[in-house]
Amino acid sequence: MRTLFVCLLAIMAGQSAAAQTLYFSAIPDDDESRLVERFGAVADYLSEALDVDVQYVPVKSYAAAVTAFANDQIQLGWFGGLSGVQARIAVPDSHAIAQGAEDETFVTYFIANTDTGLTRTEDFPDLAERSFTFGAETSTSGRLMPEYWIREATGEAPSDLFSAVGFSGDHGQTLRLVASGAYEVGALNYAVYDTAVADGTPEAAATTIIWQTPPYPDYNWTIRGDVDARFGAGFADKVQAALIAMDDPNLLASFPRSAFIAADDALYQPIVDTARALDLID
Repeated sequence: MRTLFVCLLAIMAGQSAAAQTLYFSAIPDDDESRLVERFGAVADYLSEALDVDVQYVPVKSYAAAVTAFANDQIQLGWFGGLSGVQARIAVPDSHAIAQGAEDETFVTYFIANTDTGLTRTEDFPDLAERSFTFGAETSTSGRLMPEYWIREATGEAPSDLFSAVGFSGDHGQTLRLVASGAYEVGALNYAVYDTAVADGTPEAAATTIIWQTPPYPDYNWTIRGDVDARFGAGFADKVQAALIAMDDPNLLASFPRSAFIAADDALYQPIVDTARALDLID
């Protein structure tokens, strides 16, 4: 009888774990409608690979993605370099488990409206008194690294160098603002710009790349440290394996990434150091 009771408890525990839902989100680095399409398909893939219910939770801002992770509204996040660092600081024992193959050496493009007459240079361009827009305020590729290189190259803060400084909110909006002439120059994720060029968008036609940063680590999947207690021993490893095994070209192209590879927190120490230097984290 005791053996039967223990077996029943084990079965019930397994059913409880199986009934859990894994929630994940992503920094809103593009239009919301595109994000829902992209990550809804990812949720379906992960549900099948992990044999648990997986749901994508859209958020309105980079800060909201980190807050959702900290408040346990999501247990897995597709973060940028800086937002991933912020999430892991907010939730001890959380850790980066994967990154895109391209995220080892990510770059930011500085683009200009073609009417400015600015052209591509190897050295940092002369942008004094130009109007300039970053992306989201806590974007790695749209703010952190661009500001770092602006200060490194010119010795000036953006507010002193440019005639006007804005924060667009996401990379797609940065492209639209520069293309429209609302800002003469902007900084954005290279993958978003390359996609716009490949798609032949009018915004890409109205802008040109004038400089790109040196490479740095960026986007990453970060998972909470308590998922093994909820979903069973080794669950975080299963999530990592599922992400790395993702080989559907349509899923990967939606990020866009050629593949996902293993990652760990140590890879993002340059982001930690840069964010501290700019007083963006303690």
